Amino acid sequence: RYIALFQIVLTAVLFFSLPLWQGRTAGAGAAEPQALGLGQVFRLPGAKEVMLCFFCYCALETTAGLWASSYLTLTKGVAAGTYLGITAGRAACGFLTLKFNDTQMIRMGQCTLAVGVLALLVPGPQMLALCGLVLVGVGCAPIYPGIIHSTPDHFGADKSQAVIGIQMASAYVGNLAMPPLFGLLANSISPALFPFYLLALLVLMVFMHEQLVRKTSH
Repeated sequence: RYIALFQIVLTAVLFFSLPLWQGRTAGAGAAEPQALGLGQVFRLPGAKEVMLCFFCYCALETTAGLWASSYLTLTKGVAAGTYLGITAGRAACGFLTLKFNDTQMIRMGQCTLAVGVLALLVPGPQMLALCGLVLVGVGCAPIYPGIIHSTPDHFGADKSQAVIGIQMASAYVGNLAMPPLFGLLANSISPALFPFYLLALLVLMVFMHEQLVRKTSH
């Protein structure tokens, strides 16, 4: 009920704020969005990198969210029903964006993620694993909005809609494919692979993001 009420209030706020967005668009003199085909988007410098970066991020976040409780229960002995989220991290990041730019926010998130994953890798008490998962959640918080918000800066406002489209497609593929893949690995090998799986996705995500920044820096 609380979630439903929150969604209703949020929808009302967005609806009544539409005139503000329309006024901003009309006054900004923004470039007309370009309709680009997939081939044209893929040829943009940094497009493949941002797709892989977003794929890895969404795969990591969804895998962590879906398999954290199983990992804690099966390998750390934590009682089932322990849930952790990224809501608090996203709320805090909203204030941090007043001081840091998108690239800095993404890098801070990746560093926090790395500390969280390392905490999962290090043998220790249950509390260490729980703290690691909290850090994973907090680290995830700025990355998704940071990548989306930085798209016009990397590719230009006129191409941003097309690029965001392929970013979201990459996100859905990561969400769909990677958690079940970990399930197969956990079932056939061991659920203890959970932090190693997250680490591999994190390393590839960091590499792709740095390549994106390098190729699209002006």
